Amino acid sequence: MKRRLAFLLSIVTCVFAGQLTAQEADPSMLTVDRLYKTREFQSGFFGPARWISDGAAYTTVERSQAIVNGREIIRYDTKTGQREVLVPAQKLIPSGGDKPLAIEDYHWSPDGKKLMIFTNSKRVWRQNTRGDFWVIDIRTWQMKKLGGEGAESLLMFAKFSPQGDRVGYVKENNLYVEDLASGAIVQLTHDGSKTTINGTFDWVYEEEWADRDGFRWSPDGNLLAYWQLDATGVRDFFLINDTDSLYPTITPVQYPKVGTTLSMCRVGVVSAKGSATRWFDVQGDPRNNYIPRMDWAANSKEIALQQFNRLQNIDRLMLGDVQTGALRTIVTETDSAWVEVVDDLVWFDDGKNFTWVSERDGWKHVYMISRDGKTARLVTPGEYDVVSIERIDEKNGLMYFIASPSNATQRYLYRTSLTKPGKPIMLTPAGTPGTHSYQLSPNSAYAIHTVSSFANPPTIDIVQLPAHTSVRVLQDNKQLREKVNALKRGEASFFKVKTAENVELDGWRMLPPNFDPSKHYPVLIHVYGEPAGQTVVDRWGGTGYLWHLMLTQQGYIVMSLDNRGTPAPRGRAWRKSIYRQIGILASKDQAGALQQLERQWSFIDTSRVGVWGWSGGGSMTLNLLLRYPDLYQTGMSVAPVPDQQLYDATYQERYMGLPDDNAAGYRDGSPVNYAYKLKGNLLLVHGSGDDNVHFQGSERMINALVKANKMFSFMEYPNRSHGIYEGENTTRHVYTLLTWYLNKNLAAGAR
Repeated sequence: MKRRLAFLLSIVTCVFAGQLTAQEADPSMLTVDRLYKTREFQSGFFGPARWISDGAAYTTVERSQAIVNGREIIRYDTKTGQREVLVPAQKLIPSGGDKPLAIEDYHWSPDGKKLMIFTNSKRVWRQNTRGDFWVIDIRTWQMKKLGGEGAESLLMFAKFSPQGDRVGYVKENNLYVEDLASGAIVQLTHDGSKTTINGTFDWVYEEEWADRDGFRWSPDGNLLAYWQLDATGVRDFFLINDTDSLYPTITPVQYPKVGTTLSMCRVGVVSAKGSATRWFDVQGDPRNNYIPRMDWAANSKEIALQQFNRLQNIDRLMLGDVQTGALRTIVTETDSAWVEVVDDLVWFDDGKNFTWVSERDGWKHVYMISRDGKTARLVTPGEYDVVSIERIDEKNGLMYFIASPSNATQRYLYRTSLTKPGKPIMLTPAGTPGTHSYQLSPNSAYAIHTVSSFANPPTIDIVQLPAHTSVRVLQDNKQLREKVNALKRGEASFFKVKTAENVELDGWRMLPPNFDPSKHYPVLIHVYGEPAGQTVVDRWGGTGYLWHLMLTQQGYIVMSLDNRGTPAPRGRAWRKSIYRQIGILASKDQAGALQQLERQWSFIDTSRVGVWGWSGGGSMTLNLLLRYPDLYQTGMSVAPVPDQQLYDATYQERYMGLPDDNAAGYRDGSPVNYAYKLKGNLLLVHGSGDDNVHFQGSERMINALVKANKMFSFMEYPNRSHGIYEGENTTRHVYTLLTWYLNKNLAAGAR
């Protein structure tokens, strides 16, 4: 039996390898190896860029011509493009060393005379936020490594004081200030531990609130305001490593699941010279509230913080007195579903007013609010959403922002008056579809502009505003563009479809080369469908787009749909209609849209429809395959949440409420409860080291399928996290597996 199985597997492997070899011989055809082994389709590099001299110049990082593998910082004149090597790679070689520092990130001091370099970083959950920081005085080229002796890759979030003479940072959950002239280090907190977290955050704050850097210098440089979390009582989830030693090792991660204990959070201020912390008197149960945002309120006397209740349907903006710790609420934002945290709070008029973003009128709009909260004025009237504020130009009374009033799949730059609200002016030239992003200069006269579209790699240039005149191209991606244009491609287009309930969804589709509408083709649908992301966006998708293109070359139609609840700029009702019914309404929209498309497009082979997705898309894949087994024949679910009660409290409770109050929603929205309905082909993929979406969920899914006597395929990637990329050859293997499974279970080609 073993010999026969090995023989059969070798035949399959040889046939598959033969197909890849034949494709590789034709440069117009894609293979998994071309995408994930040779990586010949990588985008060109630019940045990170930093504006200096109020926008008259900028700096960026480029490869050194003098030192192999060295990188150096270059200054460019914005208008003329004149190039100057500002920090040569040779000047980044530490005393006693033989190679320059690897620049992972860098920042200038406020006076531009000192440079801070982040290097030798280590991963903390999702990102590399722990590492070494070096400060270089570019007048004397003196280099100083921060943290003292033995601080190898231990520092986090180092940043200059406003005066540039000191640096604050976090080390092992304590806060420090280091004097750059004397080297003296003052430890500001002393109680940091696994459960007492100063100046940074626990797992769930980082993942769901995007909080990492947990302290702020006061404008006068005398104080630091910081967060402290007490994670006592938050239970550990254990990640088990079975492969790297003779016996398993266990890594505990404090992870609050739905309905369980949260970390307590408070905010305080401490003297930069060292003192007792003065804590702000935040009311309410600290175990059932969040403080996701805090900063200085345009002076060194008050801080502004946002406090959310556990259900996240109330956001209180408070001002706190640093002398007394007293707080007063100036804005209370409420919603019958959930409230979004405000990241675009900008002070102006010497702190007399600030910007606030709210959906209170049904659209995501910017308001001008007085410091006491008594006066609120709408800045962006109209039936459209503001995606993000890019810059407040107080001198000229202007606000620059990203929006797309008529097409939710695209993004453009607009400008409006802060004092005379009216119809905004679109600065991105008309007739340039796609997704545009901008890094505006401090004086708003220039911007580093990046644009891409669905089938076109990004280009980066300097534009002069408001005319949006291109001054100079910074990265044209010419080589990548030529490679992509040489590929055999069918038509790719965006479309709209209405379900039987008259809900209009955006979608895109990619047709095979030499498409014949008189024939019938298999369809693969890429899904996500959760409030955390949008798949139907007119921008370059990198290797994800190219893998889908490869499948069209094999004879598949590939498409994607954005159901209600995705964060598209289509108004509050669109985004929040899925409240308390995650997985239920979204899958209904997806299935309803597919049914309409099958009626409209006769070339869809209704007996060959597949669906695939990752994370929330993995959950959606399970929901579609199990809830609508007569519509979808094959599903590939990667790192899903089969049981919503297993996910973290902050995310799931935001959109579903508490499990005791919405037991039916949690039950009906979890695909694990529909395992008995499986008819088609299911591939379930998960990394056993996933600290985000735990492997536990897929194990429960497996148990449910076994109980229902349903056959399925399963792949575990040992110790891989949510992205399933760690370890040699992993990404290539994942996409080889997905391609193989699709080819095997959803026959390619027209009929």
